[in-house]
Amino acid sequence: MRQLIVCLTALWLAACAAQPSPAPSPSSSPSLLPRGGSVNPANIKRIRTALPAGYEIADVSGPVSAAGLWGFGSGWTAAPAPCATLADPAPADPGARGYSASGSGGTVYVIVAVPGQGAPDDGLIGDCAHWTMTFAHTTGEVTLAPMSEAPHIDGAQTVAMTVATRTIVESGTETDGNAVTAQAYVDNHVVSVTLITDPGSPHPPLDSAVVGDLLVTTVSALRD
Repeated sequence: MRQLIVCLTALWLAACAAQPSPAPSPSSSPSLLPRGGSVNPANIKRIRTALPAGYEIADVSGPVSAAGLWGFGSGWTAAPAPCATLADPAPADPGARGYSASGSGGTVYVIVAVPGQGAPDDGLIGDCAHWTMTFAHTTGEVTLAPMSEAPHIDGAQTVAMTVATRTIVESGTETDGNAVTAQAYVDNHVVSVTLITDPGSPHPPLDSAVVGDLLVTTVSALRD
């Protein structure tokens, strides 16, 4: 079973500190802000060149969930139950599409889909600051970054989260892992970026800042 590297919430501070605030100062770089316009999922092809250089790129299609990328199979549950929508915002969209990019520093997934419901409201975000997931022999502890620390994108609501997992197999062996995901809800779509790394790899992992950077870049590319 693959293992995932720990991405602590503290890394989100470093990743998001460079993001512009809702009211950017004159020194903010306009190139970091997505342009306006409606989302066109076909434009996902524009982000191929933004994926890590030298990585093997593959198409991803059909319903895709962060939970599945984290290693949770069909039938997983969440507590509180409403928090499940954060880990699987588009459970039934066969038109979901995107890319995976695999290389020495880990695997990045970039997906655009139509969510089953709208962006999460403040009440859900507050109730799901910390929540748990369960699937067979695997449990997960999910932590949301404060909304002020999630990647900032004009005209979109963003959510950033980390998950620490623990799997105990029949032999009693325990495997721990972590992953990090950021999502943007914009123009009736949800755009997500997930980073998974292997702690056993002899190569340095990708910096978690790639998640926030790719989310901003992808939303910009999707907007006509």
